[in-house]
Amino acid sequence: MRQYEPDRPSPVEVAAIRRSLRTGRAALARRSFLGGALAVGGAGALSACGIPAAGKSQGGVSADDHSAEEKVVNFSNWPEYIDVDDSGKTHPTLDAFRKRTGITVKYTEDINDNDEFFGKIQPQLAAGQDTGRDLIVLTDWLAARMIRLGYVQKLDASNLPHAFANLTDQFRSPDWDPGRAYSYPWQGISTVVAFNKKALDGVEVKSVSDLLDNPALKGRVGLLTEMRDTVGMTMLDMGIDPAKFTDDNYDAVIARLQKAVDKGQIRRFTGNDYTSDLSKGDLAACVAWGGDVVQLQADNPDVAYVIPDSGYMTSTDNLMIPNKARHKTNAERLIDYYYEPEPAAELSAYVNYVSPVADVQPYLAKIDKSAAANPLIVPDKAMQARSHAFRALSSKEETAYQQKFAKLTGA
Repeated sequence: MRQYEPDRPSPVEVAAIRRSLRTGRAALARRSFLGGALAVGGAGALSACGIPAAGKSQGGVSADDHSAEEKVVNFSNWPEYIDVDDSGKTHPTLDAFRKRTGITVKYTEDINDNDEFFGKIQPQLAAGQDTGRDLIVLTDWLAARMIRLGYVQKLDASNLPHAFANLTDQFRSPDWDPGRAYSYPWQGISTVVAFNKKALDGVEVKSVSDLLDNPALKGRVGLLTEMRDTVGMTMLDMGIDPAKFTDDNYDAVIARLQKAVDKGQIRRFTGNDYTSDLSKGDLAACVAWGGDVVQLQADNPDVAYVIPDSGYMTSTDNLMIPNKARHKTNAERLIDYYYEPEPAAELSAYVNYVSPVADVQPYLAKIDKSAAANPLIVPDKAMQARSHAFRALSSKEETAYQQKFAKLTGA
């Protein structure tokens, strides 16, 4: 049997890549398809009282920094993940950054899937070469891998005063990058339980248990193809901490989900395409992403959500500077800029995800009062306290867990 190189996509992960355009940020042009400008804010302000602690011992490989003479940042991001003006051609926050600093941002939407993008840049990073990018946005589990491999540079805290001061407590110290030495969140992602009130016809849904066990919902339940969201929400329902689980815990969750699949409870596992089924009522209830739910509610009053008593899952997409980047200081200045409340509010008002910037709410209210008042898109401290993150996985765990989940979903 062929042995696959650690930290390279396994056959199961390659299959996941094939589904990538139906999952995550790349799957749905949210603003054009659903319309509306919403946003998410952070909790109470944090004061800068020191320099963030180093998260890991290994550091990335720097290059000669050409920021002073080359006023540019090469920024790779996901599609539809930044503010756009009415013409659809320019990004107001990037234009404002250029006018203030004289730094031009060469912005490219070339990240459609985490593993696919990793496969694109990994050979250059492994060879100690410049990827041509100064700033990239990766989901937390891949960000953890990049740090583990030493592929990203440690950030200079002196260039990040707003970022350190304004990062909300919810995202301040993940287990894979304590103190945010190598990364800062671009946006956060919340996972909740959503339902169509008309399709439920009086059936009560308050938990993942209701999705998996209530016979009245048989064949009308949706779960996500994102393993960490579906498994994480089920772990919480079973009283298992997603930040501390064991192999046996994971297997118990897969067994419970398999039971629901076997009895026909689950209609299908989906990416963002659950939104249409939920809105039409083909799905009575599902595990869903909060930003999607809020947008659907704008057009369909039958769509609602619940935060289970057991809690909900959160993850982040993260700004990182790859090894050998030519414009590290310029990239850090751009990171810091997006931690000022005004550009943070403008960004979140467009992309509809959770802002990692504390006290963004009053600035968001100037753009959209209803969004600023929505508890789902502006979680208070009590709601943030109910959020949970999936722990970082080793290479061996990642492969084994994805294989088991792929077998469950039929991938």
